[in-house]
Amino acid sequence: MAQRLPYVPSFITVHLAPPSVPAENVTVSFQDYVKNVASSEVYPTWNENALRANILAITSFALNRVYTEYYRVRGYPFDITSSTAYDQQFYKGRNYFSTISRLVDELFDDYIRRIGFVEPLAAKFCNGTTATCEGLSQWGSQNLAVQGYGWLQILKRYYGQNIEIVPNAPKADAQESYPGVALRVGSRGRSVALIQTALNRISQSFPAIPKLTVDGIFGPGTEAAVRIFQQVFGLVNDGIVGRQTWYEVERVYAGVLQLSELRSQGLRYEDLGWEFPEPLRVGDRGDRVRQLQYMLSVVAQFVQELPSLSVDGIFGPVTRDAVAAFQGYEGFAATGEADDRTWDAIYDLYSGIDDRVLQNRALFPSFDTAATTVANARARLNALGYSGSNLQQALQAFQRANGLSVNGRLTDASAQAITSQYQALNYSNSTRMTQYPGSALSIGSRDAR
Repeated sequence: MAQRLPYVPSFITVHLAPPSVPAENVTVSFQDYVKNVASSEVYPTWNENALRANILAITSFALNRVYTEYYRVRGYPFDITSSTAYDQQFYKGRNYFSTISRLVDELFDDYIRRIGFVEPLAAKFCNGTTATCEGLSQWGSQNLAVQGYGWLQILKRYYGQNIEIVPNAPKADAQESYPGVALRVGSRGRSVALIQTALNRISQSFPAIPKLTVDGIFGPGTEAAVRIFQQVFGLVNDGIVGRQTWYEVERVYAGVLQLSELRSQGLRYEDLGWEFPEPLRVGDRGDRVRQLQYMLSVVAQFVQELPSLSVDGIFGPVTRDAVAAFQGYEGFAATGEADDRTWDAIYDLYSGIDDRVLQNRALFPSFDTAATTVANARARLNALGYSGSNLQQALQAFQRANGLSVNGRLTDASAQAITSQYQALNYSNSTRMTQYPGSALSIGSRDAR
């Protein structure tokens, strides 16, 4: 199930043909795979910034295939193919260029992802001459590098500004997502919670599947949802999540989220269904902390009592103070440690904000993440004539001028007022020059031809 953190596999298995064509499967180290593909796809004499951009694209695409178990969930015994019609060029036994080999040794455990998303980006690319595509143009990347573009600028040019690089991803042996035992009534734990979470998302596209409480307990409700899923997708209707049902759930889940596409809806940190064997506290690091900080940073834009904080994956004094402030806001004991109760309360408030404001296309039609929401709000305030050294000061000036609560937070009321005035300004600017034609109209007047 693609509801886990990405990792760099020790080895990757390559099918030396298109997926449905019989051919040899070759297992190589992931590092050697990237060296092989990069040596087959680009020229070693290219500008180093172009080479870095291409290597990161190659790495990210391959990791996306591994992370989503793209071929495994379809019953194939390999991770990726050598066919450029489906994946990336790989030649068994080829030599590597020294320049490319050196860069891959540095970059093979880094990958691209969209900000706020978990999965490695399906960083598709093409040569840009005989073939074009939505993703990176290989020759185009070289041209940009020659013009002085850095490797990250090149990647953002093709994949958008809302990407980031994850450095030093964890390494691990190949990990099959199937837990190894069938899940049935009475089963408990993380694997059950993952199935429940996935079925809930799938049910948005297939409403016959009922919504479930994600509690990690396989009860009659979960069994009923599994049976309906099996019925919809032509599986044995036994209400048991064995290997075949598990991987079909994963295939459909990845499909509805488009996790293997450039335009992925994305798996977000809050979708990972963390279990909390112990609280998060000062000194902790990693993606659990990063997820906590991300949710708190969103909530802080709407709750005046919370301080702002950076999302760096390090639980330091600033994160502790933010957690304590949230606990005080909720009426909990302000311990500064994120236990189950605190986490659930933060998530509930974050989810409400996300559903009501951040995903409200009437308020923010082009917003995809909290970060772009804040950036867009600042741009709109500037257009309306409200400025300050930071967003909070600009918001306070706007709120003061419009009779709103002066708290410097992007509340529902402030967001709606900003959007309303911004739309009115745009309408005024677009119509101002065309409202009067410049001369009086009378009988016999005609439009100019």
